[in-house]
Amino acid sequence: MTNIILCGGNGTRLWPISRTLMPKQFVKLFNDKSLFQLTVERNSLFCNNQLIVSNSEQYFLALDQLEEIGEGNNHYILEPIGRNTAPAIALACMSLSKEEIVLVTPSDHLIKDQTSYQKVLTRAKQLAESNYLVTFGITPTFAETGFGYIESHKENVITFHEKPNLETAEKYLETGNYYWNSGMFCFKAGVFLEELQKYAPKMFTACEQAFHNASKGEIIRIKHNDMLIIPEESIDYAVMEKSDCVKMVESNIGWSDVGSFDALAEELPNDANNNFILSDKPVSLIDVNDLIIINTEDALLISKKGSSQKVKEIVAAYRQTNPLITHIHRTAHRPWGTYTVLEDTTGYKIKRIVVKPGKRLSLQKHFHRNEHWIVLSGTATVTVGENTYLIHPNESTYIKAGEVHRLANLGKIPLTIIEAQVGEYTGEDDIVRIEDDYKRELE
Repeated sequence: MTNIILCGGNGTRLWPISRTLMPKQFVKLFNDKSLFQLTVERNSLFCNNQLIVSNSEQYFLALDQLEEIGEGNNHYILEPIGRNTAPAIALACMSLSKEEIVLVTPSDHLIKDQTSYQKVLTRAKQLAESNYLVTFGITPTFAETGFGYIESHKENVITFHEKPNLETAEKYLETGNYYWNSGMFCFKAGVFLEELQKYAPKMFTACEQAFHNASKGEIIRIKHNDMLIIPEESIDYAVMEKSDCVKMVESNIGWSDVGSFDALAEELPNDANNNFILSDKPVSLIDVNDLIIINTEDALLISKKGSSQKVKEIVAAYRQTNPLITHIHRTAHRPWGTYTVLEDTTGYKIKRIVVKPGKRLSLQKHFHRNEHWIVLSGTATVTVGENTYLIHPNESTYIKAGEVHRLANLGKIPLTIIEAQVGEYTGEDDIVRIEDDYKRELE
């Protein structure tokens, strides 16, 4: 069985700890592990390998986090843009044998009852072997308005329902045969593709063409223009709501989609006054209760409990006025290491850059800034134009605007430097990549 892990999404409901370039599935929230790492560890007990559907930015996060937990035998499909769950799953299934059973899971859910989960997966696999499309219905514990529901009679799905209002959700809970739609599935790859071709033929054809044209090596890379042609639909809308071979397995597995800070507060400690605090610095509260306080290096969020879903409205507003604050943390993870913005103001920017052993940045140039590099630890191998030389701790070098240059760490310990950028424009998009080890877009 192959675990198809859907790794897209930018987790805006958990801003500011989650950003476009560090979405919630990669944030280490539980015993220094991310939801993505927990997903892989949980499902690797039942699945032979993982097939991760992601984008090029998140691919390197996934690669690093899998290395941390010692998980191998992973395969990747990289989408240039997201087109919802149905195309992602279709492209993944097209890369597998028709008889391969797949377990489709989001990368950002929490499941705490491993014993019950094993029983649920065993039953789902049995149904999948009999050519059913299996969905997992979560036993509801309260009238939730943020999830879709599955109405079923035992394992037979009657219909799917959109997110209800509170009155309807309460009726669902009283009735007893309505379940939260988990977004997890199990089926044979070939059976899903047959049903997709039957009920969404345009999507099937577009996915088939995109997969045919894809760059195939260690990583399957879908081309941007091919991805644009694929209709954007969820698996529920494209297939599950229409197919007559759908079964549901009731799942009382300690599940949470961790879709809000209210949900996260249910899983992590709160203080004596029922305040939920996430902060990398001390936070002192006096005579307040039932608050959510999220404090990061560059943003502070304070909410009443019960209102944290509204954070998406804040994110939407910031995208108009200060989009960078929703896109990236001050510390950004790159395939070669990290950089942290220490100061950013008109005319200059100062960064701390850490390059992992054996890694190097792209061969590049900038039009609008000069760069000064000071080595703090490790040894830098610097290329400027045709010259390559070493810089040791407490030494520095200078790169003029327009000069082709590269920073590399050929040593066995991390390389740490301070970079001072000086110029009329210091935005991250002032870069021309000439050569790149990580197959990112060259400009």
